[in-house]
Amino acid sequence: MKLYYTTGACSLASFITLEELGLPFQAVRVNLKDKTLADGGDYRKVNPKGYVPTLVRDDGEVLTENSALLGYLGELDPKHVLIPPPGTLGNYRVREWLSFVNGELHKNVGPLFFPNIPEAVVAMARERIDQRLKYIESVLGQHSYLTGDQFTVADAYLFVVLSWFPHLKMDLAAYPNLKNYHDRIKVRPAVTRALTKEAAAA
Repeated sequence: MKLYYTTGACSLASFITLEELGLPFQAVRVNLKDKTLADGGDYRKVNPKGYVPTLVRDDGEVLTENSALLGYLGELDPKHVLIPPPGTLGNYRVREWLSFVNGELHKNVGPLFFPNIPEAVVAMARERIDQRLKYIESVLGQHSYLTGDQFTVADAYLFVVLSWFPHLKMDLAAYPNLKNYHDRIKVRPAVTRALTKEAAAA
């Protein structure tokens, strides 16, 4: 398999998941500014959408979109239980969280990276983010991870989004359960390996 990624982007969630699984894969860094690969190739020939992540399977099939990749990867090796078996309520609970992190958190945080964004838009986005974080904070007051006591692909995704907050001058101190959650996930062996490999290739 090949994982096309950009350092610090949401593709880190798939990188972490592959490290959790211990599966062999080739990590291919993408320059999103000019849509090129390290060898000068045009990334858009791999993924015409022009953003990450992209997973190319050994049979040549291409998968895109973070939530889809995480669901697919999570089911590759059931013994890791990164997502419960297909068709179970637990599986849908994880997918429910993947949708929430993607649509309610990631999509509200993303615009804050753009320069010259109107202050009114920033204020609205931050208010929405605060509402979503308060909800997650309450959930994490009941158990260790989003769906219980088992780390899943949804936790990998949320960890990545939370990791962007320092760059946006957003503090997790007001959400102690979330801060503790982020700090615990950061020291997972698979997470440290993914972060180290990303940084080495940057």
